[in-house]
Amino acid sequence: MASAPAVRHTGRADRRMFATSDDSTMLKQIQGTHAPDGRDVDVRPILDIIEDVFRRATPTIHGGDAAHNDYLEDKTSEACIDGDGMLETLAFVIQKISCEITCKCSGGGDAHATTMSLLNMLSNYSWDAKVAISLAALAIAYGEFGLVIQLYPTHALAKSVAVLKQLPDIIEHSDALKSRFEALNSLIEAMLDVTKRILEFRHLPHQYISPEQPPLSVAITHIPTAAYWTIRSVVACTTQIAGLIGMSYEYVTSTTEAWELSSLAHKERNIHDHLMHQLALCYQHIDEKKHIEAYHNLVRVFEISQQDNVRILRHLIYMKDDIQPLVDGSNKSQVHVEALKRKTVLILISDLDASEEELTILDHIYQKSRTRPEFQYEIVWVPIIDKSVPWTDAHQHKFEQLQSTMSWYTLQHPKIMEPAAIRYIKEVWHFAKRMILVVLDPQGKVASLNALHMFLIWGNIAFPFTAIKEDALWREETWRLELFVDNIDPDILNWITQEKHICVYGGEDIDWIRTFTSTAKQIAHALGIELELVYVGKSNAKERMRKITQTIEQENLSHYWPDLSSMWYFWTRLESMLYSKMQHGKNVETDVIMQEVMTVLSFDGSDQGWATMWFGSCDMARGKGDTILQSLQMFEEWEENARVNGFVHGLKDHLRQLHTPHHCNRLILPGVEGGIPEKVLCAECGKVMEKYFMYRCCSD
Repeated sequence: MASAPAVRHTGRADRRMFATSDDSTMLKQIQGTHAPDGRDVDVRPILDIIEDVFRRATPTIHGGDAAHNDYLEDKTSEACIDGDGMLETLAFVIQKISCEITCKCSGGGDAHATTMSLLNMLSNYSWDAKVAISLAALAIAYGEFGLVIQLYPTHALAKSVAVLKQLPDIIEHSDALKSRFEALNSLIEAMLDVTKRILEFRHLPHQYISPEQPPLSVAITHIPTAAYWTIRSVVACTTQIAGLIGMSYEYVTSTTEAWELSSLAHKERNIHDHLMHQLALCYQHIDEKKHIEAYHNLVRVFEISQQDNVRILRHLIYMKDDIQPLVDGSNKSQVHVEALKRKTVLILISDLDASEEELTILDHIYQKSRTRPEFQYEIVWVPIIDKSVPWTDAHQHKFEQLQSTMSWYTLQHPKIMEPAAIRYIKEVWHFAKRMILVVLDPQGKVASLNALHMFLIWGNIAFPFTAIKEDALWREETWRLELFVDNIDPDILNWITQEKHICVYGGEDIDWIRTFTSTAKQIAHALGIELELVYVGKSNAKERMRKITQTIEQENLSHYWPDLSSMWYFWTRLESMLYSKMQHGKNVETDVIMQEVMTVLSFDGSDQGWATMWFGSCDMARGKGDTILQSLQMFEEWEENARVNGFVHGLKDHLRQLHTPHHCNRLILPGVEGGIPEKVLCAECGKVMEKYFMYRCCSD
């Protein structure tokens, strides 16, 4: 058999070109061959056929994978149908390139010169078409070679052709050729990957990314080099296939050619990695443009009057029709947003740290609305997550745990939320960390940016939860015991009608609690009045409250709320009153309710206990722990006043006399979007308090 010295000479030329290929001179030479005439060639269907040829021809010695070939059968049939018209257009040029490559590679020509010749022949085509056409030419040669080798044992015609091509020794030396074919197939796979990346650049959506601007303009400068080396690899592969005809045993056992192919494969993989990086930058740019477009679309949708709320809800929750994005909490079935059509919808927005107490109270109010036909609204939980943080099993478990407790509608999964919707919720609806409740009327118009406060203060009475309704409710309110405790404890409301004296107190100093409750009971006995004491705890101190209420029960000190959620609700309602007032432009200097709420909250912020004494709805005295306890212990000084004008009136008068210029009050307010009051007056002296910042992550 004849030797193949020409092939080895081409390999040495390849090594020389590795050193100079990236020079600017080389790039100019490559670009000089490029003169596209504007013809539009979509080579994607052809590439599917090319890839199928390579996959089927790959097991050229040991036989093919039947199952894999069956899978490819349908794919190829579809590709042939899609690419039939394009193949008819390109058939001549593919054949021409095939002949050019086969002729020059068989003659042992210089690989670089052959590559440049092919680029000149394909000068009128786009870079992706140049590469695809060259790969098609290689696929013809490789496919014909694979057919002969695979059919040689069973097909007489294939056997005769193999003999004419002097290929029978390939079977005999199959083990020696294994590394050669592995290197060949590895290079082909790398070439296909690079070609797909070049095609991706060609088909990027230009409405979101311009070829004249970075990052696409930067990426485009690398495509000519990528195309050159891919076509150069086509030449190398064709040379290898041609070299197998009439090969000598020395050529079979030589590792030089396999090394050349491996070197080219390494080059192609490096090019591919670089293109992938550039593509990632392009897709990031595209995503940003899409997000901006989607955000502005969402803004416009909310600005335009709608017949119903479906369009707005689709833009906000999920635009596509491939899934049902909501879960109905009542039966855990998946539904479309159309289930909310023309209903008042309360969008409950939180992260995955929503507290159990919050959800319990909200569910209690929501369940009450289900029994009253006049309160027709739905709640939809929209959890907001940081998509830059990997979604873990712990996140999934937390989400499913929260979702399982909700009887209203919930998002199927937080990940389906579009970045544009999340941006809108954060920037327009001002969601940061704390839960908010945005109300959409039946037409999808925002009726309240945060109805959570009025929802917690008045419950379903605040329906339809509009700013107008909230303002109307406040105009009817005064500072009274019913507003202070609402119906958290129905016994308190009954005691009002029974004309009992009522003490609502709190704090976490158990020694103070013992002394205060004992002294108050003694005074009530002395005056012959009925006094009921109710302990309401301290905000954000659940575990400490659990221990204190156990002591109160064991020592029979007073009434208390055994359900700690009731304590949480009490303090949260007070905070809600404050923020609800601020939303309506009220200020602490002129609004009595705000003054009283801030006073109680400042009591809670101290290390002492505190107490409010009530008779009826509105007659009230209040004081911080040491002050009110001191006043009770000095009862003899104001006993006569108490007997003449009433216990609460007498206590109030005496508390005024005990005011000292030296005192320290603190008011701790949770940071929420919507503002913190600029001025807060001290409950003791009425002076403006200083403002500080506190950061806290522990809730107990």
